[in-house]
Amino acid sequence: MPPSPCGFWKSPITTNVVASTSTQLTEVEIDDNTVYWRESRPEEDGRYTIIQLTPDGNRREITPKPWNARTRTHEYGGGNYLAHKGTIFFSNFADQQIYRKEPQSSEPHPVTRLNGMRYADGSFDKNRNRIVYVREDHAHSENSPTNTLTVLEPGEEKQGERVLVSGNDFYSSPRISPNGDRIAWLTWNHPNMPWNGTELWVGELDAEGSLSNPMRVAGGSSESITQPTWSPDGILHFISDRSGWWNLYRCQNGKVEPLSQLTAEFARPSWVFGMSSYAFESSDRIFCTYALKGTWHFAELSSGKLDTINTPYTEFDYVKAVGGRVLFIAGSPTEYSTIVEFNPETRMFKNIRQGSIPKIDSGYLSVPEPIEFPTTHGLTSHAFFYPPRNSNFSIPQGELPPLIVISHGGPTSAARTNLNLTIQFWTSRGLAVLDVNYGGSTGYGRAYRERLYGQWGVVDVDDCVNGALFLAGQARVDRGRLAIRGGSAGGYTTLCALTFRNVFKAGASYYGVSDLELLDKHTHKFESQYNRKLIGPYPERQDLYHDRSPLHFTHQLSCPIILFQGLEDKVVPPEQAELMVTALRARKVPYAYIQFEGEQHGFRRKETIKRALEAELYFYSKIFHFNPADTIEPFTIENLPD
Repeated sequence: MPPSPCGFWKSPITTNVVASTSTQLTEVEIDDNTVYWRESRPEEDGRYTIIQLTPDGNRREITPKPWNARTRTHEYGGGNYLAHKGTIFFSNFADQQIYRKEPQSSEPHPVTRLNGMRYADGSFDKNRNRIVYVREDHAHSENSPTNTLTVLEPGEEKQGERVLVSGNDFYSSPRISPNGDRIAWLTWNHPNMPWNGTELWVGELDAEGSLSNPMRVAGGSSESITQPTWSPDGILHFISDRSGWWNLYRCQNGKVEPLSQLTAEFARPSWVFGMSSYAFESSDRIFCTYALKGTWHFAELSSGKLDTINTPYTEFDYVKAVGGRVLFIAGSPTEYSTIVEFNPETRMFKNIRQGSIPKIDSGYLSVPEPIEFPTTHGLTSHAFFYPPRNSNFSIPQGELPPLIVISHGGPTSAARTNLNLTIQFWTSRGLAVLDVNYGGSTGYGRAYRERLYGQWGVVDVDDCVNGALFLAGQARVDRGRLAIRGGSAGGYTTLCALTFRNVFKAGASYYGVSDLELLDKHTHKFESQYNRKLIGPYPERQDLYHDRSPLHFTHQLSCPIILFQGLEDKVVPPEQAELMVTALRARKVPYAYIQFEGEQHGFRRKETIKRALEAELYFYSKIFHFNPADTIEPFTIENLPD
């Protein structure tokens, strides 16, 4: 390994490889022993399709182009399709209507007809041949839709709809009991988000499917409940953080009983519908996943005992089970996200589906190191550190690598440890990466999550800064070459860190928030009062919204910045980036601004992903004065001195 300056290293992990591996696998389902899942197509403008794997091992696409199985409910979607006896019901992105795809039919047929409606998280009522959906009605107001639980009878012809439950701001997870006589659901109201406070309700269904005797059985404004699920013998289970940690419970004979009591998280925050971190293989046998200090584990829960199962994985999603079979999506620091089948009897794992991804030699892969570091007010925060790694190069004696700090989105989300080629893109070129789980992140209990309440733009920034300084203080990275990047809420943290602190020398904001008041005025309903928890009441604390908005303090920002923005973004509209660019131009701060037609919140198209990553590498090379081995289309960085 000859020594070579950081940033000069040639890597097989090219932007084309990264963009090609941006295929997402989500929403595993099992129906009549047939497995389904949803996967993205970056090369087809980022559309999503549904794939079927039959018991004899044949795989086929259920929704070929131009169908795009993606709902915009809550803008983030989830619960995009359901399978029942070989028939698929899915939300089509173009018109947000539900379509029915029969096993032998070549074309899907529409089963809804109401304009302005969006649907998600359907649950099939087999006794009455109908589906209960979460419905978001935009017919009368785009930014203030009405949310309900709605019954749809999906016959061959377009049918009418009937509201089953209404009156609250939000609903999710309608789940019908095995014998069809009860339905459970979650609901919450502004200003709560589902990880702040939700209520679990149960009602009775008569022979015609009318609802009676609705009753709240758990939850409230300070308890987050998620993933209600009926056991095969009709006992309602759910995950609650009433102990300070998301653990498993059941409701039996009118009493709520804990099934697990760990200082661990058995769920992720419900940013999307349809998440599942546990499943019943039989009435008394649950397979579940849980996180300890940001790393996920797989376990069996039966007879009151939790048995952790050794696996090669550190991340799990969409756990589903049926007698003798358990499926989930899993990944590790050296393995891509894969659909895995686990045999409960043999304890063997089998890969069902991995994207069409080129094999990357382990010599180019940096494995994350969990670190804890001191932060403001004597607290400790968490991150994953990725040192530079490339089997063909080494760092010259006396040089320390540049560091890229990643501030994840959400902000109520978390850094993941599964193989992320965007991170490896940097580390295989000689740059170090710190993926920060700042205060407010999930995976560390409710108290850690609530560190951000009233402190967004402060705690997250402090943790990103202190994490970088911690590594610099250990002489693991170059104190003079620190950068920060992030998307959405992570873009806001990035802009704040560059504006209100003087630690980072460069930054990249992907569809980040620059003006908090503007965000409140124009964002969608799901997040429209999120800032009441994260910042404070509005307009009573308008001062905080102003003082934590980078847009108003660009005179404090002197280091170069690059901004990326999708022009159809409804979550963080382009105006946020454009106002920031206008202010940077007026202040003569070095900047670049790259826009993408047709992209929304989160880039999905292959060419967009390639271009953004190439541009970011080019940007850092000019700021930190290295020459990438890659051939990159140059662009102008405004106001950058020669």
